[in-house]
Amino acid sequence: MITIGQLARYAGVTIKAVRVYHGRGLLSEPPRDASGYRRYTAADAVELVKIKTLVQAGVPLARIKELLAAGPGEFAAAIAEIDTALAERAEQIQATRKRIAELAGGDRLFVSVAVAEYLDRLRRLGVSARAVRTERDIWILLQSVAPEQAAKWVADKAADLEDPDFRALYLDYDAAFDWSPDDPRLPGLAERAARWSAGGSAATSTVDLALIRLITDGAGITSPAWDRLAALVRDYAG
Repeated sequence: MITIGQLARYAGVTIKAVRVYHGRGLLSEPPRDASGYRRYTAADAVELVKIKTLVQAGVPLARIKELLAAGPGEFAAAIAEIDTALAERAEQIQATRKRIAELAGGDRLFVSVAVAEYLDRLRRLGVSARAVRTERDIWILLQSVAPEQAAKWVADKAADLEDPDFRALYLDYDAAFDWSPDDPRLPGLAERAARWSAGGSAATSTVDLALIRLITDGAGITSPAWDRLAALVRDYAG
């Protein structure tokens, strides 16, 4: 007869593991002797080694009792079922790892390749991180709500960036976010923006402007200078 410590040592597990197996009903728990200790037999050690082997093989604890009592055919069928489940889990883990690795790609995890390239182009132009982040969030929502419109709009926006006047307008509009609403440059910028809009920007012709307004307003993307700029643009357009 051996103690729980000896049993654990012979089987190569911890005493805590033995108690867990007792709690799970996987290993019979012998009664205490006159000294208050539980005494185990060689049969208990053999059973514990079987349990440890199944655990190390990846068999869920919930299935071990079933396997220990199964005949050869039932055992083989159960192992095949467990193996299939583990293979499926492995595929899920690989897919999760791939998604985690894609996090390093930044924007490309959340938006299409075309949008990610457009955002990269804005960065190269010197557009502020705030504006790029704002654009990205708009694209994420737009692609979710109206994916076909988003695909058309990003193509048009990329085409607009080929125009040096539009690039200059974009950069000035971006900078104006931090201006005072009384900045004397705002009227001139508003006039340029109104003139550009009146010219029929390709992007504005293919997108639901109400949807964009809903997204930007909901995100709180504004500043006092931009509010005044918007009012000035409306005045020029009217």
